[in-house]
Amino acid sequence: MAITLQESLRGLFYAPFYAALARDAYAKEGVEVAFVSAPKPGDAATNVMGGAADVCWGGPMRVMQTYHQVPDCDLVCFGEVVTRDPFLLVGRVPRPDFKVGDLLGLRVGTVSEVPTPWMCLQEDLRRAGVDPDQVNRVADRSMAENCAALEAGTLDVVQVFEPFVSSLLASGVGHIWYAGASRGLCSYTTFYARRGVLSARRDELLPMVRAIYRTQQWVAGADGAAIAETVAGYFSAVAPEILTAACRRYKALGIWGATPVLPREGYDRLRASLVSGHFVDPGTPFETAVDNSLAEAVLAGA
Repeated sequence: MAITLQESLRGLFYAPFYAALARDAYAKEGVEVAFVSAPKPGDAATNVMGGAADVCWGGPMRVMQTYHQVPDCDLVCFGEVVTRDPFLLVGRVPRPDFKVGDLLGLRVGTVSEVPTPWMCLQEDLRRAGVDPDQVNRVADRSMAENCAALEAGTLDVVQVFEPFVSSLLASGVGHIWYAGASRGLCSYTTFYARRGVLSARRDELLPMVRAIYRTQQWVAGADGAAIAETVAGYFSAVAPEILTAACRRYKALGIWGATPVLPREGYDRLRASLVSGHFVDPGTPFETAVDNSLAEAVLAGA
C-alpha cells in the first residue's frame, strides 16, 4: 500500500519536496508514494490525525497546535527540510540599515494565510525590545493583496515569501529589508505522522527519509536554475526567470537543511515564538514532538 503524502499548501520554499517527486526519489528507494494536497493549510494535521493522509510535510507549528487542541494527539516530526524562515520583508524604498524595530510607525502588511510568519516576526520584535502590538499592522489580507497595496503606496512594507519577493524586485516596486532566515535556525517544515504510523510503517518511512536526504544532497549541489527547472511543473503560473531568481535567493539564504535531522535549536526557537505570540502554551517539548531516529539511521547508512 502506498504512503499517502500530503502537502499542506503550495509554496516554493518546499522546493526540495517537489524535487523529490519530480526526480522519482521515493520510487528509486523502493517506496510507493501517493501525493495529495490538503484542501486548506489548517486541515493538514487534522487529515493526518484522522487517517486521510499517512504523512504530511508542513510546519512543526501545526504539530504543536494539534497537541494544544487535541487531547489524544500523537503527531511526531521525523524529517526536517526547511530549517530557516522563508519569509522576507519587502519595502517600497531601499533601507540598507533596516532593523526590525524600525517597523514602528510604518504601515506593515503581514501574512494572513498561515500563522507562523507573524509568530516568528513578533518574537524578533520582542527580542529587539519592541511591543508587537504597537506595530501598525494589516493582518487580514492575502500576500497578493498586500503586494498590490505596496505598489499602490497604501503599505510601506510587506511580509511575503517567494516568488512574491522576486516579482516585486523585478517590477521595481520593492526592496528587500529583512530576511527571516537571518535570525538563524527556526524549524519551518518537516515530515510528520502519527507515532503509530511511524512505528507500523517504519520499513517504508526509512527509505522515504533516505529519498529526501538524497534530494537534499542534490539541492545542495544544484544551482537556482536547475532547481527551478526541476520544480517548474508545480509552479506553471510563475515566469521561469522569476522562479530561477527565487530559488537562487532561497539557496543563498540557507533555508533548506543539509540533512533531515531536526535540530533542537531550530525547534526551540519556533516554540518560543509560538508561546510568546500566545498561539500555544506551554508548547510541546522537543522530546514529545520530534523523532530523529529515522534521519539519524539514514545518515549512519541504514
